[in-house]
Amino acid sequence: MKINQAAELAGITSKNIRFYEDRGLISPARDSGNGYREYTMEDVETLCRIRLLRMLGISCENIRRLQSGELDFDSCMDEHIAELDKTSENIGHMKVMCRVLRDEADSLSEINASVYLEKMKELEKGGARFVNARMTDTGKRKTGAIISAAAVITGLLLIILVMLWVNASDPAPRGVIAFFIVMFAVIAAAVIYVLKQRLDEVEKGEIDEASKY
Repeated sequence: MKINQAAELAGITSKNIRFYEDRGLISPARDSGNGYREYTMEDVETLCRIRLLRMLGISCENIRRLQSGELDFDSCMDEHIAELDKTSENIGHMKVMCRVLRDEADSLSEINASVYLEKMKELEKGGARFVNARMTDTGKRKTGAIISAAAVITGLLLIILVMLWVNASDPAPRGVIAFFIVMFAVIAAAVIYVLKQRLDEVEKGEIDEASKY
């Protein structure tokens, strides 16, 4: 089967699959005739296992080590459970800080951020970890993709309008005008298609920072 079929069966995107291939987590056979990748149901099952482990927060590197036998499965799970316990502890710290802010301030403008950031810094010295404020969230990724696509489509529409306005005073052959309009329409459709793919990738794709691998 082709990559799109494998992606659909595994519940991920084609870009996910290429991402996992780049990291050596899956190596599908290639058609001897055309060189295209040919995926089997075994490959799909491998992708499903990868997806399961990634959804649990297991790093790509540890999945690779599991596949190669470098890492024992029980040890991997025990280590990850310990990491999750630490994460739960950190969430507890954040809950405490949120309660403190709620009890000590009635509005955002009343918060002396420097004081609380200093408290959080002290907690981090003790092992606590808070969310990285520089991380880009899913909503921002989607908004950025939509804005970019809208800008391209708006630009295409403006070009068509200018072309029609110029044509009104200096008519060109209808075939030429029709060709350019169809060409711009195809480009706009392609942009919309790519936008849909990007939104799907953001929703289901790998959004982890490189430091997590």
